[in-house]
Amino acid sequence: MAPNGTCPECGTSSRQRHGWRRRRIEDFPAQGQAVWIELRVCRWRCLNSDCRRRTFSDREGAVATPYARRTSRQAQLLGHMAHAAGGTPAERLLRRLGIRVSDDTILRQLLRAAQVVPPRARIIGIDDWSWRKSQNYGTIIIDLERRAVIDVLEDRDVVTCTDWLRRHPEVEVISRDRCGLYAQAARQGAPQAEQVADRFHIVQNLRMAIEEQMNLHGRATGRALLSDADNISTAQNLLKSRLAHRKSREEIFKTISVLRQQGLTCSEIGRRTGFPRRSVAKWLQFETPPDRKRAVLKRSSAWYFEEYLKQRWENGIRSGNALLPLIQERGYEGSLSNLQRLLAGWRRAEKEKQEGPIKEDQVLAPVRDPETGHAISPVIAAALCIKPRGRFTLEQARKVEVLKEGSPAFTTMRRLAMRFNGILRGRKADPLPAWIDDAIETDLAPIVRFARTLNRDIDAVRNAIEMEWSNGQAEGQINRLKTLKRAMYGRAGPNLLRARMLPLHHTN
Repeated sequence: MAPNGTCPECGTSSRQRHGWRRRRIEDFPAQGQAVWIELRVCRWRCLNSDCRRRTFSDREGAVATPYARRTSRQAQLLGHMAHAAGGTPAERLLRRLGIRVSDDTILRQLLRAAQVVPPRARIIGIDDWSWRKSQNYGTIIIDLERRAVIDVLEDRDVVTCTDWLRRHPEVEVISRDRCGLYAQAARQGAPQAEQVADRFHIVQNLRMAIEEQMNLHGRATGRALLSDADNISTAQNLLKSRLAHRKSREEIFKTISVLRQQGLTCSEIGRRTGFPRRSVAKWLQFETPPDRKRAVLKRSSAWYFEEYLKQRWENGIRSGNALLPLIQERGYEGSLSNLQRLLAGWRRAEKEKQEGPIKEDQVLAPVRDPETGHAISPVIAAALCIKPRGRFTLEQARKVEVLKEGSPAFTTMRRLAMRFNGILRGRKADPLPAWIDDAIETDLAPIVRFARTLNRDIDAVRNAIEMEWSNGQAEGQINRLKTLKRAMYGRAGPNLLRARMLPLHHTN
């Protein structure tokens, strides 16, 4: 028993006892049975007249914190279980061990343990993650040197990220994807930091540009169900089906009926004509073409105000932003994009009158594998275009040779892709400006766009080539975050997600 006590408020030592009280604290169970520690705590009088406290109790810091109902080691166990398993799973496991505690108590213990300020970080990775795909997004920040999560932000706003970076002036390097939002936040919140574009996203953007260019050869329809001649005619009919609404409905109905009389199924008729199978089956239920039912125009449609818009159009008001408030005063409930679609059709009609018919994009013949007769899809062609020759299988090497023979654009993009891979692996950014100039001179629209976006973000791309840092760790932590979020169902709020994502500070 201590002969004196020390006031926790002012630090004054006292030998005057005020009284005694009993404190009951739960400890680790024994053989599945609860164990309670009974403490006889002395209460002292504070001798400092200026202190706010008149009495105080002894502190059992080695056993339990003040006002705690559990020992420190049991509270630490609850925090470890909550960090690893969550609330309800940890409750079930602890009950089997003999500790009866609710899931809410376990999560509260975890949230208290997560209030520790993480250490300062010099090199960070920043990326977004989805609360709900295509709707709400959050932000995760990683310490790339310690390979640990620093913070989890609730939204993906420039202001939020900028404020966070301003509170951490020690940041020297920021690794990010190609998103302009984080680039702007880094410029405003951490102008002293070097920005590094993620190499994986750079290569992915190049692959998507190649795929877009190869789409001009048409998309593969999967397994070749028809002969080569039928496949060619089917591809032509698919293109014609885009203009089917301009044809006579009687002609379309007659064609479908003739094919049906030949004994063809609805699926086969659909493949030959380009119409959906369900539409073909619906038309075959009638003896004459069914009447087309037009939807009643509502105030959410720009066509509802067509006459008024034509008057304004003829008066010289051609901008959608200028016409939008005019029709909103008359009750328009739609969006600006719906109005822009209507005006775009009028602009195309005027341009055709002045310059003649607009030429459509030329769709080239699909490149086919001579061994199977199947068309090589743009996705496979793009993947093969950026793959080094030394990693090809025999089948892949054959497809690349066929693509080079059937598509001059593929040959050009293959040469550029191999040069770009060499720049990335060589860790020297000096050849990058020359590569960008050569890509712009190819006149391949997707490749030109890709090269121009690289040029706008040239400093971050140079750092990506020359520095070792990337956003791979952030992608891995996002996978872990999504797993935790889904495992906790609807209870995974921002504070709880942050507590489970931050590294647990273990004690000896």
